[in-house]
Amino acid sequence: MGQELETAYPYKGVDGSCQATKSAAQTFVKSYNNVKAYSADQLKAAIAQGPVSVTIEADRYVFQMYTGGVLDSAQCGTSLDHAVAAVGYGVENGKEYYLVRNSWGASWGESGYIKIATSTSGAGICGIQQISLYPVTD
Repeated sequence: MGQELETAYPYKGVDGSCQATKSAAQTFVKSYNNVKAYSADQLKAAIAQGPVSVTIEADRYVFQMYTGGVLDSAQCGTSLDHAVAAVGYGVENGKEYYLVRNSWGASWGESGYIKIATSTSGAGICGIQQISLYPVTD
């Protein structure tokens, strides 16, 4: 099964079964590449090519109650328990961040997104720089 465009198969944020159809697929994933762990530069380079699957710790209050701005707190932790998609990066009020699309729906965070501060080294905020990978498509 290939990947459909979000406009054709939008995320609904509810439990259910997959309704994707092969005929609507726009691309097919052949394999994946790992991003070098603990490297902000390598993670940004991968994100510049397209969405990157990143793993974070999301069970802490500071993450779950996020409503906006750049999350830059060690309270987030680095014990990975949630996979999300890093879809961009930028700077807000002088602080660099990764733009991450969460799977909890548009009522959470900034319309379903969170800005997680980048770190020059190490695991990163919420452990975002530990385990990441991106697809290789046809």
